[in-house]
Amino acid sequence: MTSPTPTASTQPPYIRGFAWMLAALVALGPLAIDAYLPAIPMMAEDLNTSLHRIEITLSLFLLGFAAGQLFGGPFSDRRGRRLTILIGLTLFMLGSLVTAVGTQVEWLWAGRLIQAFGGGMGVVNTMAMVRDRYSGRESAQVLSQIVTILMIAPLAAPFIGSFLLLFADWRAIFMFLFAYAALLLLVLRVHLPETQQHQHISMIHPVTRYIGVLKSRQALAFLFSVAMANAGMFAFITGSPGVYMGYFGASENLYPMLFGANILTLTLANQLNIRLLRHFEARRVLAWGQYTQGLLGLIMVAALLWLPINLAILVPLVMLFIGMQGFIVANGMSSATDYFPHSAATATALISASGFTLGAVSGTLVALIGDGSPLAMVGVMAACPAFGIVLRLWLQDTPQASVTSKG
Repeated sequence: MTSPTPTASTQPPYIRGFAWMLAALVALGPLAIDAYLPAIPMMAEDLNTSLHRIEITLSLFLLGFAAGQLFGGPFSDRRGRRLTILIGLTLFMLGSLVTAVGTQVEWLWAGRLIQAFGGGMGVVNTMAMVRDRYSGRESAQVLSQIVTILMIAPLAAPFIGSFLLLFADWRAIFMFLFAYAALLLLVLRVHLPETQQHQHISMIHPVTRYIGVLKSRQALAFLFSVAMANAGMFAFITGSPGVYMGYFGASENLYPMLFGANILTLTLANQLNIRLLRHFEARRVLAWGQYTQGLLGLIMVAALLWLPINLAILVPLVMLFIGMQGFIVANGMSSATDYFPHSAATATALISASGFTLGAVSGTLVALIGDGSPLAMVGVMAACPAFGIVLRLWLQDTPQASVTSKG
């Protein structure tokens, strides 16, 4: 099957600290998701509510983050990247404040939705700004560099939360998120220019943009690859506090270390991905990562069913499973957005929002079917790459109408 040749972009002038600024922007997501995980039991006790109602804040955040990206993508393509980022950071700050001062769990739900919507509006521009400057293999390499820098955030987030809990209550975590967003807003307002070429900004309706992405079976193949991989990761994020601390008895101080171990393998995978992309196409490396992740999921399920499993067995398998994200996400995002150079933010929004939406579904599924054992978490994790592989092969194998790259 002949694939459309993506349109190369003209590279704008050098932007000092470009990768670092975008990595700091993307870090809003993992910081907001992971920093408060060690505080979940304390939050339930302080607000006199159930652990499940606090865990809902994670699923609400994922849904709000998806909604923010779906809105922010077309808004960015029409109004520019920089304005969208600044508005998103302002909303993130507002949501952080609402959450920090909330005295009832419903306030937390509302604050997290606002926080997530703003974060999604900002973060969706990352891939779009990369696509404004690079294309093809170069785009995947730059995105992998950003992801490598970004890995500091999910690695540090649980430690930041645990550290703040030594001196204050859980509200300090959300005040930290407010301060981080405020500092980032100041830095990006001063140092990050608009990357979108003005002649490419059009008034195409957002719905038309999304339909254009959905009509591309090739883009959908990469969309589901990325989305299902992210769904598997969020199944782990949702279930890991209960499994590691509840089932296996890990302490609040040990949990961040076990959680952070996954970031190490993910960082190594991203570094290896950058090197592999010098010799192989991004879509081929994605397929290797996807197959390996699916195999690791099956091994984890089999180990739980037939072996006396403990943390010494489960943690390394989870580390490798999460590490495969380094071969799937960056390559899937860059491969999909190459088909839509002038609607990169819209394409990114749809791909990323799909991942967060499916992540909310997988996380909720883990919470609903969980019986206290690791099987629910691991079972959902294993199912996600399996579905991703099936959908990718089906979509890529079926002939499609020609795909426009005018986006």
